[in-house]
Amino acid sequence: MSVYILGIESSCDDTSAAVLDGTRLLSNITAGQEVHRAYGGVVPELASRAHQQHIVPVIDTALKEAKIHKNQLHIIAYTRGPGLLGSLLVGSSFAKAFALANNCVLIDVDHMEAHVLAHFIQNSDTPKKVPQFPFLCLTVSGGHTQIVKVNHYFDMEIIGKTIDDAAGEAFDKAAKIMGLAYPGGPVIDRLAQTANPNAYQFPEPKIEGLDFSFSGLKTSFLYFIRDRLKENPDFIQNHMNDLAASIQHSIVNILTNKLKKASQTTGIKQIAIAGGVSANSSLRNRLNELAQTEQWELYIPPFEFTTDNAAMIAVTGYLKYIHEQPSSPYAIPYARQEARYDHTNDR
Repeated sequence: MSVYILGIESSCDDTSAAVLDGTRLLSNITAGQEVHRAYGGVVPELASRAHQQHIVPVIDTALKEAKIHKNQLHIIAYTRGPGLLGSLLVGSSFAKAFALANNCVLIDVDHMEAHVLAHFIQNSDTPKKVPQFPFLCLTVSGGHTQIVKVNHYFDMEIIGKTIDDAAGEAFDKAAKIMGLAYPGGPVIDRLAQTANPNAYQFPEPKIEGLDFSFSGLKTSFLYFIRDRLKENPDFIQNHMNDLAASIQHSIVNILTNKLKKASQTTGIKQIAIAGGVSANSSLRNRLNELAQTEQWELYIPPFEFTTDNAAMIAVTGYLKYIHEQPSSPYAIPYARQEARYDHTNDR
């Protein structure tokens, strides 16, 4: 029997809706917000207003592409957090009203859990191989950098995390220093393709355990650029590609060295990556190399499931449904992941 799920994602600046039949993808539609480019970053108030404009047409398109009528839906899954509160309120309010009006089961989803569980989406008629429990997942995005030990679908332990900035933020800040457009991560990745990653050396942080730090790297890069510009005002323009490759190489080294250490510490060789930065080609290449030398079973998601998307929300909602994890219609969004455990406002 088919179980149709509508997923709604609105945690930041992408409005996304997806329809799944169980874990099988039927549609996945996302509307971005170009308005933020002029500001070099996401403006929360503008993001929430854009979600209000996009959410109805995006959901309508997702249902039409899936060839599913709203009356056929069984589950409405939505992102409860973490994210921008204004944006989350748009998605959660719509999801609650839509579920009530159509007599659907309502399930709230943690955004970071969904990035991990995106690996269980089946996007073709031929079943794909999925990670076996337990596995490690390196989750890297503009707002988060974590190593998660996944014991089961909803038994996850964060064994390493950034103590300051996220890897995606480091990419964007480096790009901004070089005068590149926002978002800077994809631009750096493109410029670095034919450049020398060892042209310039930047210090890696000495952080104990499995935690990350990127603030020192950003500062080092900023001072390096400042000093070179004093000597040559055209330094950035003349060395743009090598700068991009070098800073990317440093960030990828920090990420993969900690992941390698986590695998050696836990003895787990089932390795996955998730989040927007997992689309980075240098990171993917480095992980494939490590998979050979460390004998990892590596799982890299398709590009459409790396950035924020509703398919990962829908599959997580389905997995919560079959594992009998109902949600309260009174649940309120949370901006920080730590706040997900505070249920004082749930009735």
